[in-house]
Amino acid sequence: MHPTEEINQDRRSFLKTAATGTAGILAASMFPAIVPASVFGKNAPSNKINIGQIGFGRIGSSHDLPEVIKNEAAHVIAVADLDKNRLAQGKVWIEKKYAERTGKDKYLEVKTYDDYHEILARKDIDAVIISTPDHWHAQPAMEAAVAGKHIYMQKPTSLTIREGRQMANMIIKKKVIFQLGSQQRSMNPWPQFKRTCELVRNGRIGKLKKVYVGLPGDPSGGNPAPMPVPSNLNYDMWLGSTPEVYYTLDRVHSQTDMLNERPGWLRLEQFGAGMITGWGSHHIDIAHWGMDTELTGPIEIEGKATFPAAGSGLWDVHGDFLVNARYANGVEMEIGGTNPNGVKFEGTEGWIFVSRGNVGVTASDPGAAAAAKENKAFYASDPKILGSVIGENEIHLYASPEQHQNWIESIQSGKQTISHAEIAQRSCTACLLAHTAMKLGRKLKWDPKKEDFIGDKEASATLSRPQRGPYGTTKVKG
Repeated sequence: MHPTEEINQDRRSFLKTAATGTAGILAASMFPAIVPASVFGKNAPSNKINIGQIGFGRIGSSHDLPEVIKNEAAHVIAVADLDKNRLAQGKVWIEKKYAERTGKDKYLEVKTYDDYHEILARKDIDAVIISTPDHWHAQPAMEAAVAGKHIYMQKPTSLTIREGRQMANMIIKKKVIFQLGSQQRSMNPWPQFKRTCELVRNGRIGKLKKVYVGLPGDPSGGNPAPMPVPSNLNYDMWLGSTPEVYYTLDRVHSQTDMLNERPGWLRLEQFGAGMITGWGSHHIDIAHWGMDTELTGPIEIEGKATFPAAGSGLWDVHGDFLVNARYANGVEMEIGGTNPNGVKFEGTEGWIFVSRGNVGVTASDPGAAAAAKENKAFYASDPKILGSVIGENEIHLYASPEQHQNWIESIQSGKQTISHAEIAQRSCTACLLAHTAMKLGRKLKWDPKKEDFIGDKEASATLSRPQRGPYGTTKVKG
């Protein structure tokens, strides 16, 4: 059965037995079922969801944990990080947040681990939040699925398209609840994205012809000088499945402002593709939602980009770029920095533009200053389009209150999340296809069913990367 068929199956029976073989340390064990809120009430002890946080840095502390801790049903009882300083910060931070929420100084004790596998091995942990660098997304998500843990994971799904497929297949096979951090889909804090996609899907701008996605590039820079590895950092494991390379501060993360400064790994192709997957995972996902192409992908794609010149510093991800893609339904997508940061849907009878407006941009991200000046988050060729009423018998898209809340509620009910594994894989794939088109500089043909390029061995070679052992998705059995 193809994964897009499996995702529609009923997810109401939860996995109780963990499979063996994850990193050599997970043994088969029984996992308690989550009791629905309707049985004992939402705050009953039997309904608490015990959660482990994997990775405590900028995104975990500023976004993922604050939103999860708001939920009465969620108990974050463990944190893991490869940097012992951040690990210690994580424990203090989480315990303080719970003390503030409950008014009890010692409401709970958070256990710390310098290896996330120890969190996965705990029988009393039901779910994990993965807020790690991009190259450490797919493997822990697969291992968590094997261990029967529900998963909230930051975007993008994976470093490569093949890794993403391995991950999605494992999550679907193990029937755990998965949510990608595509928070633009949820009503809080940006209801305009769902509203836009409903208007487009219901023909309020006529027949959809083209979608424009605005994304910035990254500047060059970064200090390439080799430095001693900090004693608090497990650098070998931090590199994971990527090649061994010397340590320098701008390759990893700040050692002085760990929770606010934009980390250097975001600007290195060894660990990710740059802004095309960073912000692209958000905007291209919204484009897919409005285009009704969430479970497929483009059939043609071509692009061009500037990359840092030799000697310009450590960082090597793309700068300014332009990518054009075509989908089987005839809709074209243009992605590039000359478009305003956001998504514009253009049809035969008008257009709608949607963005986050002047909020929600991480201050250290490229384009943050320009976005801060943008006040219009939702406007159209004709203002009447925006106020159009969606009828009872028209298309009503999935309504999620908030991305993390939707995940928690889905764990309780068994209902599919708004950004489940297959949707996540497809949006990330489109981003990585755009990156390959930038690198090769020619038109590429893509088969979204086989998830492979057509007649282009050089392009197909980009679908995966060699994985440095003992790390990597190929090591995960289950």
